[in-house]
Amino acid sequence: MPDGLNDRLQAATARLIGRPVGSDERIGIAVSGGPDSMALLGAAQMAWPGRVEAATVDHGLRPEAHAEAQMVGRWCADHDVPHQILSVDGPLGGNLQASARAARYHSLANWQVAQGLAWLMTAHQADDQVETILMRLNRGAGVGGLACVRARRGPLLRPLLGERRAALRAYCAAHAIPFVNDPSNEDDRFDRARLRRALGSHDLVDPAGLARSVAALADADAALSWMAARIAERAITLDDGVMRLEQIDLPSELLRRLLQRMIAAINPEAEKLRGPSLDQALVQLFAGKTVTLADCIVAGGTAWTVRRAPPRKVH
Repeated sequence: MPDGLNDRLQAATARLIGRPVGSDERIGIAVSGGPDSMALLGAAQMAWPGRVEAATVDHGLRPEAHAEAQMVGRWCADHDVPHQILSVDGPLGGNLQASARAARYHSLANWQVAQGLAWLMTAHQADDQVETILMRLNRGAGVGGLACVRARRGPLLRPLLGERRAALRAYCAAHAIPFVNDPSNEDDRFDRARLRRALGSHDLVDPAGLARSVAALADADAALSWMAARIAERAITLDDGVMRLEQIDLPSELLRRLLQRMIAAINPEAEKLRGPSLDQALVQLFAGKTVTLADCIVAGGTAWTVRRAPPRKVH
Protein backbone atom coordinates (compact mmCIF):
# COMPACT_ATOMS: atom_id res chain seq x y z
CA MET A 1 0.00 0.00 0.00
CA PRO A 2 1.31 3.50 -0.80
CA ASP A 3 0.77 4.76 2.75
CA GLY A 4 3.28 2.25 4.12
CA LEU A 5 6.15 4.15 2.53
CA ASN A 6 6.85 6.18 5.67
CA ASP A 7 7.41 3.04 7.75
CA ARG A 8 9.43 1.32 5.03
CA LEU A 9 11.61 4.41 4.70
CA GLN A 10 12.38 4.39 8.43
CA ALA A 11 13.12 0.66 8.37
CA ALA A 12 15.34 0.88 5.28
CA THR A 13 17.27 3.81 6.75
CA ALA A 14 17.82 1.97 10.04
CA ARG A 15 19.22 -1.00 8.10
CA LEU A 16 21.60 1.23 6.17
CA ILE A 17 23.04 3.01 9.21
CA GLY A 18 22.73 0.09 11.65
CA ARG A 19 20.30 1.84 13.98
CA PRO A 20 17.33 4.24 13.95
CA VAL A 21 18.06 7.84 13.03
CA GLY A 22 19.09 9.67 16.19
CA SER A 23 16.72 12.22 17.71
CA ASP A 24 19.43 14.88 17.34
CA GLU A 25 20.23 14.04 13.70
CA ARG A 26 18.86 16.05 10.80
CA ILE A 27 18.40 14.67 7.29
CA GLY A 28 18.95 16.34 3.95
CA ILE A 29 16.85 15.30 0.95
CA ALA A 30 18.00 15.89 -2.64
CA VAL A 31 14.81 16.84 -4.50
CA SER A 32 14.63 17.34 -8.25
CA GLY A 33 10.86 17.81 -8.29
CA GLY A 34 10.20 14.48 -9.98
CA PRO A 35 7.79 11.91 -8.48
CA ASP A 36 10.53 9.78 -6.88
CA SER A 37 12.23 12.59 -4.99
CA MET A 38 8.93 14.26 -4.06
CA ALA A 39 7.68 10.94 -2.63
CA LEU A 40 10.94 10.63 -0.65
CA LEU A 41 10.55 14.19 0.61
CA GLY A 42 6.92 13.66 1.65
CA ALA A 43 7.63 10.35 3.38
CA ALA A 44 10.73 11.72 5.16
CA GLN A 45 8.83 14.75 6.42
CA MET A 46 6.21 12.46 7.92
CA ALA A 47 8.78 10.01 9.30
CA TRP A 48 11.04 12.64 10.89
CA PRO A 49 8.96 15.82 11.28
CA GLY A 50 10.99 18.94 12.00
CA ARG A 51 14.31 17.22 11.20
CA VAL A 52 14.27 17.29 7.40
CA GLU A 53 15.75 19.86 5.00
CA ALA A 54 15.62 19.82 1.20
CA ALA A 55 17.79 21.08 -1.62
CA THR A 56 17.22 21.29 -5.37
CA VAL A 57 20.13 21.65 -7.78
CA ASP A 58 19.54 23.88 -10.80
CA HIS A 59 22.18 23.03 -13.39
CA GLY A 60 21.04 25.87 -15.64
CA LEU A 61 20.51 23.42 -18.50
CA ARG A 62 16.75 23.82 -18.97
CA PRO A 63 14.70 27.03 -18.73
CA GLU A 64 11.99 25.14 -16.81
CA ALA A 65 14.39 23.98 -14.08
CA HIS A 66 14.12 27.12 -11.94
CA ALA A 67 10.32 27.01 -11.95
CA GLU A 68 10.45 23.34 -10.98
CA ALA A 69 12.79 24.16 -8.09
CA GLN A 70 10.38 26.89 -6.97
CA MET A 71 7.54 24.34 -7.00
CA VAL A 72 9.56 22.21 -4.59
CA GLY A 73 10.19 25.31 -2.49
CA ARG A 74 6.48 26.08 -2.25
CA TRP A 75 5.68 22.56 -1.07
CA CYS A 76 8.45 22.80 1.50
CA ALA A 77 7.21 26.18 2.75
CA ASP A 78 3.71 24.75 3.17
CA HIS A 79 5.11 21.86 5.24
CA ASP A 80 7.72 23.74 7.30
CA VAL A 81 10.68 22.10 5.55
CA PRO A 82 13.70 24.39 4.94
CA HIS A 83 14.60 24.41 1.24
CA GLN A 84 17.48 25.79 -0.82
CA ILE A 85 18.06 26.03 -4.56
CA LEU A 86 21.68 25.20 -5.32
CA SER A 87 23.70 26.09 -8.40
CA VAL A 88 26.70 24.26 -9.83
CA ASP A 89 30.24 25.62 -10.13
CA GLY A 90 31.77 26.05 -13.55
CA PRO A 91 30.64 24.87 -16.99
CA LEU A 92 29.54 21.31 -17.70
CA GLY A 93 31.56 19.49 -20.34
CA GLY A 94 32.30 16.11 -21.86
CA ASN A 95 29.58 13.57 -21.16
CA LEU A 96 26.81 15.99 -20.22
CA GLN A 97 24.84 13.67 -17.95
CA ALA A 98 27.96 12.41 -16.15
CA SER A 99 29.28 15.96 -15.74
CA ALA A 100 25.94 17.20 -14.41
CA ARG A 101 25.74 14.27 -11.98
CA ALA A 102 29.23 14.97 -10.61
CA ALA A 103 28.46 18.68 -10.22
CA ARG A 104 25.15 17.90 -8.52
CA TYR A 105 26.72 15.63 -5.91
CA HIS A 106 29.47 18.17 -5.28
CA SER A 107 26.91 20.92 -4.61
CA LEU A 108 24.79 18.65 -2.41
CA ALA A 109 27.79 17.51 -0.37
CA ASN A 110 28.81 21.12 0.27
CA TRP A 111 25.24 21.97 1.28
CA GLN A 112 25.06 19.00 3.65
CA VAL A 113 28.26 20.07 5.43
CA ALA A 114 27.22 23.73 5.57
CA GLN A 115 23.84 22.82 7.09
CA GLY A 116 25.30 20.34 9.57
CA LEU A 117 23.12 17.50 8.28
CA ALA A 118 23.95 14.00 9.48
CA TRP A 119 22.60 12.23 6.39
CA LEU A 120 21.90 13.03 2.74
CA MET A 121 19.23 10.99 0.93
CA THR A 122 18.62 10.60 -2.78
CA ALA A 123 15.58 8.99 -4.38
CA HIS A 124 17.15 6.27 -6.52
CA GLN A 125 14.67 3.41 -6.67
CA ALA A 126 14.49 -0.19 -7.87
CA ASP A 127 13.72 0.60 -11.52
CA ASP A 128 16.68 3.00 -11.63
CA GLN A 129 18.94 0.22 -10.42
CA VAL A 130 17.67 -2.25 -13.03
CA GLU A 131 18.27 0.30 -15.78
CA THR A 132 21.74 1.20 -14.53
CA ILE A 133 22.90 -2.40 -14.29
CA LEU A 134 21.59 -3.26 -17.77
CA MET A 135 23.34 -0.19 -19.20
CA ARG A 136 26.60 -1.19 -17.55
CA LEU A 137 26.26 -4.81 -18.66
CA ASN A 138 25.94 -3.51 -22.22
CA ARG A 139 29.23 -1.64 -21.72
CA GLY A 140 31.05 -4.68 -20.35
CA ALA A 141 31.39 -3.40 -16.77
CA GLY A 142 33.33 -5.41 -14.19
CA VAL A 143 32.68 -6.07 -10.52
CA GLY A 144 33.10 -2.45 -9.44
CA GLY A 145 30.91 -1.11 -12.24
CA LEU A 146 28.11 -3.58 -11.58
CA ALA A 147 28.12 -2.79 -7.86
CA CYS A 148 26.71 0.48 -9.09
CA VAL A 149 23.82 2.12 -7.28
CA ARG A 150 25.02 1.39 -3.76
CA ALA A 151 22.58 1.89 -0.94
CA ARG A 152 25.11 3.76 1.18
CA ARG A 153 28.32 5.69 0.60
CA GLY A 154 29.31 7.27 3.90
CA PRO A 155 26.56 9.76 4.84
CA LEU A 156 24.90 9.39 1.40
CA LEU A 157 21.87 7.09 1.64
CA ARG A 158 19.59 5.63 -1.02
CA PRO A 159 16.80 4.10 1.08
CA LEU A 160 14.30 3.67 -1.78
CA LEU A 161 16.16 0.98 -3.73
CA GLY A 162 13.49 -1.52 -2.66
CA GLU A 163 10.66 0.65 -4.01
CA ARG A 164 9.17 0.59 -7.52
CA ARG A 165 8.64 3.70 -9.58
CA ALA A 166 4.89 3.07 -9.83
CA ALA A 167 4.54 2.79 -6.03
CA LEU A 168 6.23 6.16 -5.54
CA ARG A 169 3.89 7.81 -8.03
CA ALA A 170 0.97 6.20 -6.18
CA TYR A 171 2.26 7.66 -2.92
CA CYS A 172 2.34 11.14 -4.44
CA ALA A 173 -1.20 10.72 -5.73
CA ALA A 174 -2.46 9.41 -2.37
CA HIS A 175 -1.00 12.41 -0.50
CA ALA A 176 -1.63 15.10 -3.13
CA ILE A 177 2.10 15.71 -3.50
CA PRO A 178 2.86 17.64 -6.70
CA PHE A 179 5.66 16.66 -9.05
CA VAL A 180 7.06 17.39 -12.50
CA ASN A 181 8.22 15.07 -15.26
CA ASP A 182 11.79 15.58 -16.49
CA PRO A 183 11.66 15.62 -20.32
CA SER A 184 15.15 14.07 -20.47
CA ASN A 185 13.54 10.85 -19.23
CA GLU A 186 11.77 10.65 -22.61
CA ASP A 187 14.68 11.96 -24.71
CA ASP A 188 15.99 9.17 -26.95
CA ARG A 189 19.39 10.87 -27.15
CA PHE A 190 20.08 9.36 -23.73
CA ASP A 191 20.77 5.64 -23.21
CA ARG A 192 18.64 5.46 -20.09
CA ALA A 193 15.58 6.91 -21.80
CA ARG A 194 15.83 4.40 -24.65
CA LEU A 195 16.28 1.52 -22.23
CA ARG A 196 13.35 2.68 -20.09
CA ARG A 197 11.14 2.77 -23.15
CA ALA A 198 12.28 -0.71 -24.24
CA LEU A 199 11.64 -2.21 -20.81
CA GLY A 200 8.19 -0.65 -20.63
CA SER A 201 6.00 -2.41 -18.11
CA HIS A 202 7.75 -5.79 -18.43
CA ASP A 203 8.77 -7.40 -15.17
CA LEU A 204 11.75 -9.23 -16.65
CA VAL A 205 13.96 -8.64 -13.62
CA ASP A 206 13.11 -8.97 -9.93
CA PRO A 207 14.40 -5.73 -8.34
CA ALA A 208 14.67 -7.37 -4.90
CA GLY A 209 16.85 -10.16 -6.26
CA LEU A 210 18.87 -7.65 -8.23
CA ALA A 211 19.43 -5.56 -5.10
CA ARG A 212 20.81 -8.63 -3.29
CA SER A 213 23.15 -9.30 -6.21
CA VAL A 214 24.37 -5.70 -6.20
CA ALA A 215 25.01 -5.91 -2.45
CA ALA A 216 27.03 -9.09 -3.00
CA LEU A 217 29.00 -7.43 -5.78
CA ALA A 218 29.66 -4.44 -3.54
CA ASP A 219 31.04 -6.77 -0.86
CA ALA A 220 33.24 -8.50 -3.45
CA ASP A 221 34.44 -5.14 -4.77
CA ALA A 222 35.35 -4.02 -1.24
CA ALA A 223 37.20 -7.29 -0.62
CA LEU A 224 39.20 -6.94 -3.84
CA SER A 225 40.07 -3.33 -2.97
CA TRP A 226 41.23 -4.47 0.48
CA MET A 227 43.40 -7.19 -1.05
CA ALA A 228 44.90 -4.80 -3.62
CA ALA A 229 45.76 -2.30 -0.88
CA ARG A 230 47.54 -4.96 1.19
CA ILE A 231 49.51 -6.20 -1.83
CA ALA A 232 50.43 -2.63 -2.77
CA GLU A 233 51.96 -2.06 0.67
CA ARG A 234 54.52 -4.81 0.17
CA ALA A 235 54.88 -5.12 -3.61
CA ILE A 236 54.91 -1.54 -4.93
CA THR A 237 57.85 0.82 -4.48
CA LEU A 238 58.45 4.41 -5.58
CA ASP A 239 61.91 5.66 -6.48
CA ASP A 240 62.71 8.89 -8.28
CA GLY A 241 59.26 9.23 -9.84
CA VAL A 242 59.06 5.61 -10.98
CA MET A 243 56.61 3.14 -9.41
CA ARG A 244 57.54 -0.53 -9.56
CA LEU A 245 55.33 -3.58 -9.05
CA GLU A 246 57.49 -6.53 -8.07
CA GLN A 247 54.76 -9.20 -8.01
CA ILE A 248 52.79 -9.97 -11.15
CA ASP A 249 51.77 -13.61 -10.53
CA LEU A 250 48.34 -12.42 -9.44
CA PRO A 251 44.77 -12.71 -10.78
CA SER A 252 44.04 -10.24 -13.57
CA GLU A 253 41.46 -8.32 -11.52
CA LEU A 254 44.04 -7.57 -8.82
CA LEU A 255 46.60 -6.53 -11.43
CA ARG A 256 44.06 -4.14 -12.97
CA ARG A 257 43.48 -2.52 -9.60
CA LEU A 258 47.20 -2.31 -8.81
CA LEU A 259 47.90 -0.76 -12.19
CA GLN A 260 45.11 1.78 -11.70
CA ARG A 261 46.53 2.60 -8.27
CA MET A 262 50.03 3.15 -9.69
CA ILE A 263 48.82 5.35 -12.54
CA ALA A 264 46.68 7.43 -10.16
CA ALA A 265 49.72 7.95 -7.93
CA ILE A 266 51.95 9.03 -10.83
CA ASN A 267 49.26 11.10 -12.58
CA PRO A 268 46.57 12.18 -10.06
CA GLU A 269 44.66 14.04 -12.79
CA ALA A 270 44.24 10.95 -14.96
CA GLU A 271 40.71 9.76 -15.64
CA LYS A 272 39.91 6.27 -14.39
CA LEU A 273 40.84 3.75 -17.06
CA ARG A 274 38.11 1.69 -18.72
CA GLY A 275 38.13 -2.09 -18.70
CA PRO A 276 38.97 -2.69 -22.40
CA SER A 277 42.03 -0.41 -22.32
CA LEU A 278 43.27 -2.11 -19.15
CA ASP A 279 42.72 -5.60 -20.59
CA GLN A 280 44.65 -4.73 -23.74
CA ALA A 281 47.45 -3.24 -21.64
CA LEU A 282 47.73 -6.38 -19.49
CA VAL A 283 48.28 -8.53 -22.59
CA GLN A 284 51.10 -6.23 -23.73
CA LEU A 285 52.69 -6.02 -20.29
CA PHE A 286 52.72 -9.80 -19.82
CA ALA A 287 54.55 -9.96 -23.16
CA GLY A 288 57.21 -7.61 -21.78
CA LYS A 289 56.16 -4.68 -23.94
CA THR A 290 55.71 -0.99 -23.06
CA VAL A 291 52.40 0.87 -23.36
CA THR A 292 51.22 4.41 -22.75
CA LEU A 293 48.21 4.88 -20.48
CA ALA A 294 46.83 8.16 -19.11
CA ASP A 295 50.03 10.09 -19.95
CA CYS A 296 52.10 7.43 -18.21
CA ILE A 297 54.64 5.03 -19.68
CA VAL A 298 54.07 1.51 -18.37
CA ALA A 299 56.76 -1.11 -18.96
CA GLY A 300 56.09 -4.86 -18.61
CA GLY A 301 58.26 -7.88 -17.98
CA THR A 302 59.05 -9.72 -14.75
CA ALA A 303 58.27 -6.48 -12.88
CA TRP A 304 56.11 -3.61 -14.07
CA THR A 305 57.06 0.07 -13.85
CA VAL A 306 55.03 3.25 -14.28
CA ARG A 307 56.51 6.70 -14.89
CA ARG A 308 55.10 9.94 -16.22
CA ALA A 309 55.41 10.37 -19.98
CA PRO A 310 57.59 13.33 -21.07
CA PRO A 311 55.72 16.47 -22.13
CA ARG A 312 54.70 16.52 -25.77
CA LYS A 313 56.66 18.87 -27.97
CA VAL A 314 54.66 21.73 -29.41
CA HIS A 315 55.72 22.75 -32.90
